[in-house]
Amino acid sequence: MARTENDIAIVGFSQSPMVRRSQKTETEMMLPVVQSAIASVGLTKNDIGFTVSGSCDYLSGQAFSFVSNVDAYGAWPPINESHVEMDGAWALYEAFVRLLQGDIDTAVAAGVGKNSNSDPSTLFTIEMDPYYLTPIGADPWSMAALQARAYLDSGKATERDFAEVVARNRANAKSNPHAQLSGDFDIDELLAADYVRNPLRRHDLPPTTDGCAAIVLARGKKAYDLCERPAWITGIDHRIEAHLPTMRADITKSVSTALAAQGAGVGNAPIDVAEIYAPFSFQELIIREALGLDASTEINPSGGALAANPVMVSGLIRMGEAATQIMKNGKRRTLAHATSGPCLQQNLVCVLEGDE
Repeated sequence: MARTENDIAIVGFSQSPMVRRSQKTETEMMLPVVQSAIASVGLTKNDIGFTVSGSCDYLSGQAFSFVSNVDAYGAWPPINESHVEMDGAWALYEAFVRLLQGDIDTAVAAGVGKNSNSDPSTLFTIEMDPYYLTPIGADPWSMAALQARAYLDSGKATERDFAEVVARNRANAKSNPHAQLSGDFDIDELLAADYVRNPLRRHDLPPTTDGCAAIVLARGKKAYDLCERPAWITGIDHRIEAHLPTMRADITKSVSTALAAQGAGVGNAPIDVAEIYAPFSFQELIIREALGLDASTEINPSGGALAANPVMVSGLIRMGEAATQIMKNGKRRTLAHATSGPCLQQNLVCVLEGDE
């Protein structure tokens, strides 16, 4: 397919090692990763038309924490810069829209999450609805457990299905040098473990991870100048549902993922590889159904969020991993998915294609 100057591609990707606790600040973590992503395509920071980052003040423990992170991409000479209080996947979406304006041909999207600063089971409680959810201590683990129980009660899956998702993802992660958790796990041993939030065991929950990532985007001919086989973004969409799960018709389904998949054109052709951001084991099953993927699609060869989950970065990493499958592994069509909010509240789907 002939590409036009309005087509946009991922041409570079870099990520830090995913660790339980980093001794570096967010800015110190980001600096080498952003530099590596830009250098991987033969550019310097002065060549970048727009830079946008995703991070979270709650994780950082201070207001406007992203301001100091601007040092990681070099604020001088003055740069065109933006920030989203979201996963870096939404930063990439903003960079994509900015490139569509046509006056620049390169952009960088970055994300950073230093999750070890606090306990996610308590920190994110204060981000919930202040009237109905925060007062009862509705942490993400408990909310996910309620969703998992509804999913089990629907008869769509069993706890063994959850454990199989974990075992496959962490086995895949053995080939990922950046993964935090990897290895071969016996499913019966996993099922013998105690519950953390019934019906979820510790392996059903994501690890606490510090990490960051950066992606370089290019438009039109510039993409071919920077990358031998660009990963062209042929569809990208994101949708959001009610913040209160009780306001949704059925939390065993992800309506927003299905709508985003339709908007991104997932069903137009087969998907070779899908990188799904499922922080809890059972959520991968819900998302796969919503995406309409068939058995031929390879799921999370990187290990996904069950192998490393730097909140505010995991979705962006899914995009980088899906793009790498095209840029370096010769895949034809891949998919990246990102999520945010309680019980899969908001979801983003991006379809990537390589040239024949």
